[in-house]
Amino acid sequence: MARTPPQGRGTGPLMPRLGGVLEGGASAAHDVFMAQVIKINAITVPEGSGDELGKRFAARAGAVDDQDGFEGFELLKPTDDRTTWLVVTRWRDEDAFQAWVNSPAFGHGHQGTDRPHPQGGPVSVSSELWSYEVSTSSPGQS
Repeated sequence: MARTPPQGRGTGPLMPRLGGVLEGGASAAHDVFMAQVIKINAITVPEGSGDELGKRFAARAGAVDDQDGFEGFELLKPTDDRTTWLVVTRWRDEDAFQAWVNSPAFGHGHQGTDRPHPQGGPVSVSSELWSYEVSTSSPGQS
């Protein structure tokens, strides 16, 4: 899905530039952008269980990297008193995300998620999936 962003000055890693030709032969590389789908799994953990959640994700780091349309992943650990961790994944489009959700790899990767914390009790108490599309992006000054 190609579109022009409503605002913003750069492409950054979230909105790569695409080339193209305008009527009359002019380049449209600066005018066309790809929409990227962001999926955020907000996982609420009991106090003291966050590190176990982090260990489980670290053990599977890279497992989705070869999935068609997968563009990146971060596990965000709260730095305040919150107990909700965010699993942020970026996908080329909704179809790529749905293909992964319906794949054997998804089922394999989510086996044992109900396994208790080594010290007893659950590792997570709830999760909620949020869906976003990049609206504006800036590449930063790096």
